[in-house]
Amino acid sequence: MEPRSVLVTGANRGIGRAIAERFVAAGDKVATVYRGGELPDGVLGVIADVRDSGAVDAAFGQVEAVHGPVEVLVANAGITRDQLLLRMTDEEFEEVLDVNLTGTFRCVRRASKGMIRMRRGRIVLISSVVGLYGGAGQVNYAASKSGLVGMARSITRELGGRGITANVIAPGFIDTAMTGALPKERREAYLAAIPAGRFAQPAEVAAVVEFVASDAAAYISGAVIPVDGGLGMGH
Repeated sequence: MEPRSVLVTGANRGIGRAIAERFVAAGDKVATVYRGGELPDGVLGVIADVRDSGAVDAAFGQVEAVHGPVEVLVANAGITRDQLLLRMTDEEFEEVLDVNLTGTFRCVRRASKGMIRMRRGRIVLISSVVGLYGGAGQVNYAASKSGLVGMARSITRELGGRGITANVIAPGFIDTAMTGALPKERREAYLAAIPAGRFAQPAEVAAVVEFVASDAAAYISGAVIPVDGGLGMGH
């Protein structure tokens, strides 16, 4: 297969980094839109804030000038601002939605222009088990991640006839620096709730992303695929 133009948002760490490394290893031309930090070898980095439509458009233009039109978009960039409902401010709610949901929309809208012209494309949205399972203190985050499901299914109905698929990956707890910093008792509580009895490795999420972005998954669209060790159980 010819190398594809792949763009992964937020590829400087965690799941996004593992996804970018997976596509690089497969021989694809990989780029990222990110806000800073070190990138994996072989990844073209463009600094931009997904909260800014103009910056997103300009970043895609830079990527396209080097790699060609984006054929695979993995919308991974996201933030958390956890807080109990009664203490959560408007700003904490709005900021999370602006990055996780509206930021994803801005990237999908821009990527879809080239995909429609090519009559092919793969859109993969990185959600979370929390988006369907819920999480105390995460009203903003859960709302943003569940919104990606409706987004992917609407894209599927709108663009499915043009050879474009849109799917959602819903990871559970992943073994990253963030989970590593949790207090021991909280880690143990989370592990006790996961039937698999362990956290996932970022590479396990990346493997699923690689599959749904492949030709083998051409007939899968509008799906929500959990990578959570059984935690969500269909929620």
